[in-house]
Amino acid sequence: MEINVRQNDSFWYYSQLFNVPLLLIENSNPQVNPKRLMIGQSIQIPGYLIEQYTVKSNDTAWTIAMANNLQLDSLYVLNQSIDLNHLQIGEKINIPQRVTNMLISDIDNYSYEKLSNDIELLQSVYPFIFRKNIGHSVMGKDLIELKIGVGSKSVHLNGSFHANEWITTPIIMVFLNQYALAVTNSMPIRGIDMYPLFVHTMLSIVPMVNPDGVNLVIGGSTTAGEFEQSVLEINNNQTDFSNWKANIHGVDLNNQFPALWELEAERKPKTPEPRDYPGPYPLSEPESIAMAELTRQSNFERVNAFHTQGEEIYWGFQGLEPPISEVIVNEYVRVSGYVAVKNIDSYAGYKDWFIQDFRKPGFTVELGRGVNPLPIEQFQSIYQRSLGIMLANLYL
Repeated sequence: MEINVRQNDSFWYYSQLFNVPLLLIENSNPQVNPKRLMIGQSIQIPGYLIEQYTVKSNDTAWTIAMANNLQLDSLYVLNQSIDLNHLQIGEKINIPQRVTNMLISDIDNYSYEKLSNDIELLQSVYPFIFRKNIGHSVMGKDLIELKIGVGSKSVHLNGSFHANEWITTPIIMVFLNQYALAVTNSMPIRGIDMYPLFVHTMLSIVPMVNPDGVNLVIGGSTTAGEFEQSVLEINNNQTDFSNWKANIHGVDLNNQFPALWELEAERKPKTPEPRDYPGPYPLSEPESIAMAELTRQSNFERVNAFHTQGEEIYWGFQGLEPPISEVIVNEYVRVSGYVAVKNIDSYAGYKDWFIQDFRKPGFTVELGRGVNPLPIEQFQSIYQRSLGIMLANLYL
């Protein structure tokens, strides 16, 4: 919600007027010096939308404020060009409406376009969520990192490395929505006060690592544009892409990292396939390059990659994981009911590379059970079990 500064206004006053933590207002206006507010300057107030109200008979500013559980001055802030002391029947005024419900609702067939729309929606209400483009997919789609929180501890979560595991993206986005809703309304999640986590932890999210592949699985070959003929050939001219895990080049992005990549390449397909082809060399694809560069440039304390399916958490790599990894995975197991698996016969994954190069905790979390892509009917059960992991990622 956008308001304009009046004489003697301050961020602190706005935090009291709208009952929003001061830090959230400061974080929602990073380009504004709170000590030098200028009259008429635009300020973002997080957690609110503006609604129009049509004045009725016997309405006054005071009765409207009381009926909507608002402080009277909030109406004056939003209606500086209107004489609220002499309202006219039929006149329209702005009313601040606190957002108390979830914004994200359309989670089925969660395409890149749905993701983009939801990011725009969340940022419009919660401008303390920051967006950064970390690169582009083969087809030129933005690879998006979202950040929430201001703490010195930085942790990372990503989804949809694999195209037909797209349900991981709305899982992550619904959590982001719930987090923002909780911190603006002082609503705990599972008994946890989210504001201290916002203060102490910075959460980095890449909700859709493989947008071209996700759209291919959901929308079919026509979404591949100039790559339509090649993806059909790779898919043996089958129009059903539900088994497709790769990017649009037919490269498995989670077999792309320089962590014993050669061993993986020896036993995996040698040419593009719907799944498992590790590419001609490590980090050959723009999506994996973007993830590697983001990770190198960030000081992540740990990373978490959401996949499906199996309800398992992989946490080791060649004995290079630090001792704290076992402590963390045991907490993940406790809050989710998933099974911890230290080592598997697999290499060249994102978490493998992170453990190898940074000697910090990395986790691959396999959400849900069944055949990929998991049916959207499983969303709520998957969300409830993964929610504990996403919370633990913040408080550990």
